[in-house]
Amino acid sequence: MAHPLAQAEVYAPWSLQLWRALVNWLAFLSQIVLQILTFSPSMAQLLSSIGLRHTLLSSPFLSFKPLPLVELESPPPPSVAPTTPADANTTTNGGGRAIEKLTVVLDLDETLVCAYETSSLPAGIRSTAITAGLEWFELKCVSSEKVVFKMPFMKEFQGKPKVSYVTVFKRPGLHKFLKQIGEFADVVLFTAGLEGAFTQLIVPLLLYGSIGFGGPIVISKLPNLLLLVLLVSRTDYARPLVDLIDVDNQFCLRFYRPSTVSTEFREHVKDLSCLSKDLCRVVLVDNNPFSFLLQPLNGLPCISFSAEHPHDEQLLKVILPLLQHLSLQKDVRPVLYEKFNMPEWFQMHGIPVSSLIV
Repeated sequence: MAHPLAQAEVYAPWSLQLWRALVNWLAFLSQIVLQILTFSPSMAQLLSSIGLRHTLLSSPFLSFKPLPLVELESPPPPSVAPTTPADANTTTNGGGRAIEKLTVVLDLDETLVCAYETSSLPAGIRSTAITAGLEWFELKCVSSEKVVFKMPFMKEFQGKPKVSYVTVFKRPGLHKFLKQIGEFADVVLFTAGLEGAFTQLIVPLLLYGSIGFGGPIVISKLPNLLLLVLLVSRTDYARPLVDLIDVDNQFCLRFYRPSTVSTEFREHVKDLSCLSKDLCRVVLVDNNPFSFLLQPLNGLPCISFSAEHPHDEQLLKVILPLLQHLSLQKDVRPVLYEKFNMPEWFQMHGIPVSSLIV
């Protein structure tokens, strides 16, 4: 029979080992909290992931020079105004022949609106825009985070929702513009922003020390243990924003980033073939010319809108008259090509014309 003193010598270290294991776990959990706080994506990163491109939020991801303003001068008004069609899906041109109704596809950010993270919006820009009468509203963005520990003995838990605010300015004449083009065209929204944005972030954690498993004396040594923590954030942005500007339900369809495609030259390109196989009566209005990469002959590039230019008149005095003129054309592509020469523009930027026109 073992002597009691010998048993005491065997089990005495257990309390010390348990204490060390507890201390290690506390230190480990503090590392998790610290690194979550350190590596949590900022609101600017989240806004960037959902399509906002303003320089106040993130650096521009495009490297091209805007098309010159002279190319966007208003065309002469059509000599014959569109007549009221008998069929809602058709209209008539100057010769009185019925043609398919025009489809106008509109970009969102910097084409119809511009958005800024409220906390980062310079007071001078805000004051100037509001004083000039620019319509605006503040959008509440709720970001929910979930933390997933990538180890068998760990579980996931839901973080507390974070609330941020985005100030959105409407381009002058927006509602009148939407209403008037709705009289002669089907209006479609196509944005590279996400309807509800998800952001994932992998956080590596290094753990030093020992953790107890199994029994009172069994200690598993785990030096340099690498633990991966996956942070998943969701921010609702594009859908509620569109709901606020489309008060009259002018958009017959809405497309978000999942409807864009990746190409050899650019990501998040808008493919108009999702609307129709015949694109002779389809026009895409966008401030980003690379959106036209797959169908350059259907693109109508516009000047980017920002709150620094509160007296912008592009929608009503430049884009609307051109769309009215295009609504009378059997095929919009020859008119757009003559005016903007988009295939040549792409060629100047290193994208072969042969890869664009099928």
